[in-house]
Amino acid sequence: MNRLPVIVGFGGYNAAGRCSFHHAYRRTVLNSISAEQQQRTLLSLASIMKLVEFQDGKYVDQSGESLSAAMVAEKYRTTIEQNTLIRRIHEGLFDADNVPLSRSMEFKDVQQTTFSMRRKDLPKPVPDNWTVDTIDDSQVQVSMAGELSVKMTSFRSMEVQTAGMLPTGFEPADQYSSRFHPRGLQMSILGASDAINSMGIPWQTVLDSVAPDEIASFASSALGQTDEHGLGGYLQARLRSDRPSSKQMALSLNSMPTDFVNAYVCGNVGSTGSMAGACASFLYNLRLAVDDIAAGRHRVVICGASEAPVTPEVIEGFGAMSALATDERLAKLDNTDTPDHRRASRPFAENCGFVMGESTQYFILMDDELAIELGAEIYGAVTDVFVNADGFKKSISSPGAGNYITMAKCVASAKAILGEEAVRERSMIQAHGSSTPQNRVTESMIFDKVARGFGINDWPVAAVKAFVGHPLGPASGDQLSNTLGIFADGIIPGIKTAETSADDVLDERLDICYQDKKADIDVVFLNSKGFGGNNATATVIAPSVVEKMLDKRYGSETIAIYHEKREAVRAVAKSYDEEAVNGNLNVIYNFGKGIINEENLELNEEKLSVAEFQNSVNLNFENPYADMV
Repeated sequence: MNRLPVIVGFGGYNAAGRCSFHHAYRRTVLNSISAEQQQRTLLSLASIMKLVEFQDGKYVDQSGESLSAAMVAEKYRTTIEQNTLIRRIHEGLFDADNVPLSRSMEFKDVQQTTFSMRRKDLPKPVPDNWTVDTIDDSQVQVSMAGELSVKMTSFRSMEVQTAGMLPTGFEPADQYSSRFHPRGLQMSILGASDAINSMGIPWQTVLDSVAPDEIASFASSALGQTDEHGLGGYLQARLRSDRPSSKQMALSLNSMPTDFVNAYVCGNVGSTGSMAGACASFLYNLRLAVDDIAAGRHRVVICGASEAPVTPEVIEGFGAMSALATDERLAKLDNTDTPDHRRASRPFAENCGFVMGESTQYFILMDDELAIELGAEIYGAVTDVFVNADGFKKSISSPGAGNYITMAKCVASAKAILGEEAVRERSMIQAHGSSTPQNRVTESMIFDKVARGFGINDWPVAAVKAFVGHPLGPASGDQLSNTLGIFADGIIPGIKTAETSADDVLDERLDICYQDKKADIDVVFLNSKGFGGNNATATVIAPSVVEKMLDKRYGSETIAIYHEKREAVRAVAKSYDEEAVNGNLNVIYNFGKGIINEENLELNEEKLSVAEFQNSVNLNFENPYADMV
């Protein structure tokens, strides 16, 4: 009997805000939800954006005015809308109009000249046409003539001026003692904390319910940590006449989004791993989680990805590939002189390139038996994640055959589990939808061919990158958290940055949603197409369907007991959400806490016991090859 991998907690942050309890999702459908939900969504954003603080049971803004929740939503709605989702890059990250540039300059026929400089700044070797005299212990005087090479700091305006950034005013480093952590790792701490807190089950209770090696953590980033505290600073140090710090190299690795969670958030001693598959990295890690839970290797998995690639170097790297939406191309697209940064990402419509984003997404998965035992809230189930390469290809970045395989296998799998009617009538696609001219054609071709193969018409298609941009590794994490919101509220977010599909899109059998659409969805297919032929597609089943499956497996009596336990769990989860909406994110950062004393380990041929864990690691193995020995 296969164990069913169910999602019992999720959290994170992207350009739409905090993801747990569907807040970020509701920002993408803000005008289609109830007035009460709108108010709560706006209040959650106002708190993390530091527009208001919750003091003594009331909200106080920066002017000192006391406001009710309704007043906060009304007063700051426009500010919140303008400073979330995709927008012009703000100076809180960097000044896109004044990015530093080191310019080499060669001077010829320099007349005899003299200047002073620090002794430690002398080039090695000293040029032949320099004469150096000592001024004092730290200063020298240089006389020279002839040729002179210098590097001067200059500034440039970037061609790409738009990105899907975290809400303006929300700084992950302010939420805990970040100790010069790269931004992507700061976001990892916050995203994993949000996911664990969202469960409504104390993490210690989870630890006490399973063996230490029955927990796993799988997360990564695609590029690693590229800012000044990670790979960026490490590689640039000597060019800046500086030196790398002791942290920069280690913290730059793309495995750190799970290493940080193990070491500082959950204290995991079970399996760990970081799968990287370019833009499909999250789904690669999700595949590890799903396969391990289904096979019984692990009972709890923290799965995620985190990336902060909105840096000048990363943007210019993708810009060199003509992959990004530049200001010039955006303006030309609209036949205007002014680019519309808010509508820069237009999946499947007339578009001109993708928009970089930043995101952290983490999910807590359990096997169905443990979820029932603990009374966990079940947000959905992931039954399969398929990964296939493209085979021989001329260009490493071009699409290929692999995504046809992953999509077809996911639909076939869902048909086998839920039946033909569910797939044809109550399924939808979360498209990769990168907003490039090539993607809109090739991905729609895949969907069209699969739809025809399975007899599907008017297949709903959504693309969350229209709202939050493309954060590379965590991109499908954005898709999954958005999907859980669709299950909860029954509204598919429309691609509201466009009005209609481009002429070259194959959409005869597709319903590419350009406005929010109400729908009863049983199963969603998350699709990802990564550079290099890293294709992945996941099958996600709605909680209403999972409930019926569990009722059949366990019977009404067991499910009734489960529902009783779940009420208590929901109360705890709701309490966390109330605090988070008011600005208290309860970030988990256990630096220097709970460190395991290896001298206290106890080991015999039957088990290994760690004093800090209630249960032991089983060493009493059976021979899996008994028929061969």
